[in-house]
Amino acid sequence: MKVALIQSAPKLNRSNLNDVLTLIEANKDADVVVFPELALSGYLLQDKLYEDAWKIEELNDLARASVACDIVIGAALWDNDNVYNSALYFSKGSLLHIHHKNYLPTYGMFEEGRYFVAGETIISFSTPYGKAIMVVCEDLWHAETIATISASDAEVVYVLAASPARNFSDEGISIESQWDALLKSTALLSHNYVVFVNRVGFEDGLGFWGGSRVITPMGTIEYSLPLFDRGEKLCSLDASLKKLGRYLVKHT
Repeated sequence: MKVALIQSAPKLNRSNLNDVLTLIEANKDADVVVFPELALSGYLLQDKLYEDAWKIEELNDLARASVACDIVIGAALWDNDNVYNSALYFSKGSLLHIHHKNYLPTYGMFEEGRYFVAGETIISFSTPYGKAIMVVCEDLWHAETIATISASDAEVVYVLAASPARNFSDEGISIESQWDALLKSTALLSHNYVVFVNRVGFEDGLGFWGGSRVITPMGTIEYSLPLFDRGEKLCSLDASLKKLGRYLVKHT
């Protein structure tokens, strides 16, 4: 299975859709192309959210693009008269699954709970490449989420993020090491590949650090993208490592 990580810098307007379609075309040799949280919308939409949030029927171009490769992408999405921070999975010409972000940070620099409605479920779903599960950023910072993932029948976990850089030191940024701990714990406990795609760029004083990566079922970083810069990387996921992880847990 070939997965393309697209570490993009979304703008705060609807032109992101055209940029996304260009990136999909450039990476259509992948089986699955993965974008960050709110890649179609930008992060700090605030009161502009209700004007710029997408309706499903406005994303038919993404459905058509998914004939060539599956697409995982984040968007502000209207659903039943509510706006959610959502992860969408397109495949074979249609929208296959939607995950609405469950945990909306509303502290410090974050105000998501003021604008979005929270989702209530995290479930696996079938894709042409096996069972998958999607979560969005803050979702993974809750033990209940990792427990749900570990108990599921998913074979790959997609984590879409818009994580700002903070707490710089001589050793780097602490948020990166914290994310590594969460991603590796999720991979080890669920015996799954974890595909993490974080955005870059700046919005109103917030700088997003990127560092997208793939964690193997053994808890090691197999692929990564640099900090702060846009980038794309094609990664090959070895299904046999999931089986090996489960075997080692049972026999060690």
